[in-house]
Amino acid sequence: MAPMPNLPLPDDAVTAFQIEGEPVRGRLARLGPTINEILLAHDYPEPVANLLGEACALAALVGSNLKFDGRLIIEARGAGPVRFVVADYDTSGGLRGYCGFDAAAVAAASGGFVRPGAKSLLGEGHFMMTVDQGPDMDRYQGVTAIEGETLALCAEQYFAQSEQTPTRVRLAVGQADGLWRAGGMLIQSVAEDDARGSTTEAWQRTQAFFETVGEDELVDPELSSQQLLFRLFHEDGVRVFGSQPLRAFCRCSQERIETVLASFDIAERAEMVEPDGQIHVTCEYCSRVYAVTPETLETVASS
Repeated sequence: MAPMPNLPLPDDAVTAFQIEGEPVRGRLARLGPTINEILLAHDYPEPVANLLGEACALAALVGSNLKFDGRLIIEARGAGPVRFVVADYDTSGGLRGYCGFDAAAVAAASGGFVRPGAKSLLGEGHFMMTVDQGPDMDRYQGVTAIEGETLALCAEQYFAQSEQTPTRVRLAVGQADGLWRAGGMLIQSVAEDDARGSTTEAWQRTQAFFETVGEDELVDPELSSQQLLFRLFHEDGVRVFGSQPLRAFCRCSQERIETVLASFDIAERAEMVEPDGQIHVTCEYCSRVYAVTPETLETVASS
C-alpha cells in the first residue's frame, strides 16, 4: 500500500476508518482548541483536567457513531476525590464537559509519582453511557461498575457487558505550547457471519498494531491523523472515511436560565436576589455568568 498523502485532517475532528479488507473498523479523535476551551473554563487540578479531557475524547469517539440526531452523555460517579465527571456530545459536533471534585482530596491522591487515574480519583462507583434521541423518545442508559484504572478500560468493559462488541479504546491528554490537547482511538471487531467467517485472526492482528500506539502520538500536533493511521496499520492498509468536526458548545442560554428561575415561587426567587438587584447564575459547564432581574422572571412566569 502506498503511503497516504500528508494532508492532515484538522484538529477538533473525529475520523472514521476501516482496516483494508478486514472486519475491523475504528475512529480516531484529535482535539485541540475545543478541549483547551473546555478545560480552561474551570481551574481544574492537572489530574482532574486529564480525567475530563479523556471523558470528552471518549464521548466524541462513541457519539460520532450515532446514526440519528441526538446526544451521547458519558458519565462516571464515585465516592472518591472526584465525585463525578460528565462529557456531553451532540451529533452536530458540540462537546462540553464538567467535573465535580474535592480539591484537597485530589491533592492528597496526587502525592505519588504516578498520575492518578479514573479508579483512584473516582473510587467505587459507576460508569454510564446515556443516549438521548430527543424529547419524544425514551433515553437509553447502560451502566457498569468502575473497575479499570482508566476511563478507556471502563469503556471497554461497558462494550463487553452492554453490547457484547469486542472493543479497544486508548485515550490521552497532554499539553503542547501551553495549550491542552486530547486524543483517542477506538477499534471494534465487526460481528462474524456466514459470508465473513471467523474474524478472530483479523481482530487479534489489529489489536497487536493498536497496542503500539503511544499517548504522545495521540496528542502530538505535528503528527497528522493520516500519518498516525498509516504508521499503525500500513501493513494491512487502512481506508479513511469522513471526518466529523468538533467544537466546544454549551447549551446554556439566557432564555433557559430565565425559564428555570421562573419555575421557583416568588419567595424563593426573592432570596436569590443579590445586592445589585439581580439574580446571578453561573453555568457549571462553561462558567458563563447570567444576570436576571426579578421583573423579567415575573413576565416569564406569567407567560
